[in-house]
Amino acid sequence: MQPVSTEEPAVASNLPATPAPVRPKHKGSAQLFQNPILERLSHTHIALPVGIFALTTVLSLYYGLTHGFMSGFSAFGLFLLGLFAFTFVEYAVHRYLYHIPATSPARAKFQYTLHGVHHEYPKDKTRLAMPPIVTVFVASLLFFIFRLAFGSYAFGLLAGFTFGYATYLFVHYAIHAYSPPKNFLKVWWTHHSQHHYRQDEVAFGVSSTLWDHIIGTMPNKKAE
Repeated sequence: MQPVSTEEPAVASNLPATPAPVRPKHKGSAQLFQNPILERLSHTHIALPVGIFALTTVLSLYYGLTHGFMSGFSAFGLFLLGLFAFTFVEYAVHRYLYHIPATSPARAKFQYTLHGVHHEYPKDKTRLAMPPIVTVFVASLLFFIFRLAFGSYAFGLLAGFTFGYATYLFVHYAIHAYSPPKNFLKVWWTHHSQHHYRQDEVAFGVSSTLWDHIIGTMPNKKAE
């Protein structure tokens, strides 16, 4: 997931209210911010955010189990429930936030900074996830939200949710960084490629196609 800032992006400053579809570029990287510090912070190695969310998963399970907030059986159930919840959040955020209609110049700038830059430079490996400082903030925010909303159940739910987040980041990176494998995993590459190169109004699931099947946003097979 891409970084967000309130500072005016250096790119797309004159975007029309309804910009034309962006043609993907397979080399290079966009300059998002005029401030060199913000620009540098908008790039990251994928191992950092994946590691932060994976560590959050482990710590949540360990703390919840060792402090008596849940048993092994309940922890497993809560973990699966949190993972399932993430699959829907991943789909919903990608569809309704990342692809928010650019009906005004301000919205166009927001959408480009948040996600449009990824569609223009899909092979930019340094912008396939949030930078570490934002990742730590998001992980901390998730903990407080889950703790406030679910009490002692939060540790198991958060573990499953952040595991799903780490998995999503890893899968998304692999799809853009490596050639598709010649086995059943190729379905991930094919599905996401449809979204990037042929039908960006469908195929919003990345780590899972579950909600595309349920909601009806699977790609048209004729376009494949």
